[in-house]
Order: sequence, then C-alpha cells, then structure tokens
Amino acid sequence: MDKKNALRAGAVAAGTTLMMLLMSSPALALTRDDGDDPAPKLSVVETVGLFVAAPIVLFLVIAGLVMVLDKSDRPKKA
Repeated sequence: MDKKNALRAGAVAAGTTLMMLLMSSPALALTRDDGDDPAPKLSVVETVGLFVAAPIVLFLVIAGLVMVLDKSDRPKKA
C-alpha cells in the first residue's frame, strides 16, 4: 500500500510541476516599460567587489565586533 501511495504522490507532484511550467508566462524582461531607467552596467571588478568582497568584509566586521565586545564570564584559557 505504501508503494502505491508513493507512486500517486510522485505522479501528483510531477503533474503539478508540469502544469505550473506550462501555464506560467515568460518574464518578458526584454520589453521595456514606461519609466524604465536602467543603471549603467557594472564592470567585473565592481560586480565582484559589490557581491563578493563587501559581504565578506561586512561579515568579518560584525564577527570581530561580537568577539571584541563579548562580556561573558567564561575563564580564559592560558
């Protein structure tokens, strides 16, 4: 009985996914809307700096502040 239920659940999931893919419309990202004003393109260096380096630096700053400002009463190991 479990195999039959699993097969039915798989068929329902596959059918639902297929119907969602067939019924969805494209994003139409190539057509411009009124008032659309795209920004100038970023260079590779700017993109890497913005989406890779900046989050890493922000993480390190926050982690450093947490470690420096830690007020717990744990004994320090020598």
